[in-house]
Parts: sequence; C-alpha cells; structure tokens
Amino acid sequence: MSVPRAPCILVVDDEPNQLVTISRILARQGHVVLTADNGTAALEVLGREAVDVMITDLNMPVMDGMTLLREVADLTARPSTIVLTGYGTIQSAVDAMKHGAADYLIKPCNPDELKLVIDRQLEMRALRREVSDLRREVKRHQRYGALVGNSAPMRAVYDIIESVSKNKSTVLITGASGTGKELVARTLHARSPWSAGPFVAVNCGAVSETLLDSQLFGHRRGAFTDAVGDQEGLFQAAHRGTLFLDEVSEIPLGLQVKFLRAVQEREVLPVGATRPKKVDVRIVAATNKDLRQEMSEGRFREDLFYRLNVVRLELPSLTARPEDVEPLIEHFVEKMAASYGVDPKTISARARARLLAYPWPGTARELQNVIERAFAVSDAAEIDIADIEPALGPTLGGAEVTASREAPPKLQTLEEAERELIVTALHEASGNKNEAARILGIDRQRLYRKIEKYQLN
Repeated sequence: MSVPRAPCILVVDDEPNQLVTISRILARQGHVVLTADNGTAALEVLGREAVDVMITDLNMPVMDGMTLLREVADLTARPSTIVLTGYGTIQSAVDAMKHGAADYLIKPCNPDELKLVIDRQLEMRALRREVSDLRREVKRHQRYGALVGNSAPMRAVYDIIESVSKNKSTVLITGASGTGKELVARTLHARSPWSAGPFVAVNCGAVSETLLDSQLFGHRRGAFTDAVGDQEGLFQAAHRGTLFLDEVSEIPLGLQVKFLRAVQEREVLPVGATRPKKVDVRIVAATNKDLRQEMSEGRFREDLFYRLNVVRLELPSLTARPEDVEPLIEHFVEKMAASYGVDPKTISARARARLLAYPWPGTARELQNVIERAFAVSDAAEIDIADIEPALGPTLGGAEVTASREAPPKLQTLEEAERELIVTALHEASGNKNEAARILGIDRQRLYRKIEKYQLN
C-alpha cells in the first residue's frame, strides 16, 4: 500500500524574511515547501515540480504576481493559488480572482487563517480529483473491451458476445459499413479462451476468385504458374484462433461449395492438393448486405448461409443508439489526439450541442470522420462549431438539408467578425496570448477581456 505524499506548497515572495517565516509555518503543518523570489523563478519550479498550492505576493521584480497568475492559468497542471500581499485593495483582489486566484489574504497573516485557507484549497483539489476519477470510472463502464456505448442495443450486442465467446460457434455479424463489425470480431476473439491464438482477417471482396481460393485454402507447388512452392492459406494461418471473413457475400458463387465444406467440416483442400487438412478455427463472418436477398437472386448459396448463420449478431446504427453519441465523441477525440500526436482537444458547448442534436443518418464512422476533420483543419486546443459544421451541413427541423447555390452568403455581425479575427490570431500564435495581442495590434489586457467576452477559454 503506497503512502500518500505530503501536500507541496510553493511560496513566491521577493522578501527573504517573508519566505523564511511562511516556510517555517507551513513546514510545521506537515507540508513540503518550495520557494521562489519572483514570478519567473516560480514558473521554473512549476515546470519541474508537482505543486498543489501556490502562495504568491503581487508586488515583485522581474515578474509580478498578477502576471504570474495569468501565466499559471495557461498551465495544464496548475496549482490552486492564494494571493498574500501587503498592498491589498478591492480592485487588486477582484483582478486576482479574475485571473485565477482561489483566495486573497492581507499581510501580516495569522498562521491559523493561512492554515484554514490552505486546507480548504487542498480539500477542493481532492474533491475535484475524486470527481475526475468517478468520470473515468463512468467512462470505463461505457465500454466493453474496445467497443464504446452503454445503450440498450449495444448491451444486447455485449450479451451475445459474452454468451458465445467461450465456444467456437460460427458467428455472422450484420450491419451497415462503419458500424464496427471487425471491432466486434476482435472483441469476440479477445474474450475467448483462444485469445492467445491468431486473429486473421480477410476481405473477401478485395481479390479475384482464383486468388481468393489460394489465399483462403493455400496451394501446392506447381498448382498454377506462379506457385513456386507450397503455401498455407488463411484457414491454416488462423489455426487455434479466429478467422474473420469480411464482406462474405462477395465470395464468388463458384467458390462457395468449397467454402461450405471448410466451414462445415473444418478442413481445407489447398489448390493442387489431393488430401484435405484439418483446421481448428473459430469462423466469424460479416456482411453489410441482406444475405436472404442475395440467396433469392441466386448470388449466395442457401446451405452456406445456414452454416454461417449459427449465431447472428446485428449491429445497430448510430441513429438507433443516440445516447452513445457523447461517449463516442470522447472516444474519437482521444483516438485522434493519439493519431495526430497532440493533447486531446476540448469541445465547446456549442459544438457539443450541435453534435448531440445531429440526427446521424450514417454510422459511428461518420462521427469519427467529423472529429478527425476537426483535428485536421485546426491546431486550436478546442473544437468549435466552425470546425464541425462543414462536415455536417445545415439542419432544419431535425432533418439535414442542402443549401441552395443561389442563396446569398450570410453576413457576419461585427462581434462575429471580431471573434473570428481573435480565434485566427490565437491559431497563428499557437495559443500564445502575447503574440496574438501583437498580431492584433492590441494590448494583452484588452485581448484577455475579449477572450472572456467571447468565452474562448
């Protein structure tokens, strides 16, 4: 069992006597105490140490306390901040709180009062960590392996996976493209007793009949012109594991008889061979077509359909599980952040509301594409409505509509134009507010007021 670490307090003051006095008081209370004599030195400490609470003076050389507060507000891991100053005014207190200070004290400070304020901040941080842990736990329960969602249709999918994962019954997964059929097949394999074995996937519609025959069942040397040696097929490669046959409806009719025997008898006959080989394999097939219609039109054998359709698992569209949209948004944000090698983006309230209100006529892949576009077109730390709207298109009464080419362009208000200009400057400056203010030709304080006005934090 790990021993919890003592809280770490950073004291920032240009008066050596104050640093010594406050440090002794805090050390007697059991805290780890670090010190800095100006804002620049404090930022260096925060860059290398995990600080829980920072106590700072306002009037200091090099970098004053108010500037330090603004810089700390931009940190990812920022401490709770208490201002302790001998030059207290109502205006300075208001400004300090506006820039992120959690509390404000006047020198000389009573040790008991200081202890009370610090304890309160530590309790608040502990509470926020607990809430964050609970949210992570909720998110964990919204997943089943790599599958995301806790809606009734998805729980039904999980129940089927759970019930068949321990045996080798053939499974047929149906659903539109983009619903996650291969992900379900991989989850089924991962939860089976044969998860240590291979998972082999093949797209049956991606190769010709001759090549698919050789790819699935293997071939013997000399079986055809390019067969310079014996080659095992994918059935054998998946021995003691899972063979996933995507787009199984695309298997050519002439090959379906041979395929039927492989499914039924679990034995394969390589091209050019005279004796079949036994294989121990779980078969999972998937299709986005209606196999019964394919049978009625003579493109798919009825006996093969019934051999594949032992356990049928139909994946719901995103329209059928709207409550899963929000956890899927978070999942795709994390996935895209890892793919692009950046920190996960936050989502503005307007963008989130738009994503949740959208009818999603397609699949989860459509939602993933919208999130990926937002990462591709913008380097901002937040996904806003402008980043997703072009991928969604306008909606009216819950239904998607296409804008007329003859429709006149919508004119921006002055505020909309100003907001867009500020966002563009922040993008150009990679989030550096000093640089953005320089680009815009305004002072930093004015830029902060505009950022607060337009809720760009």
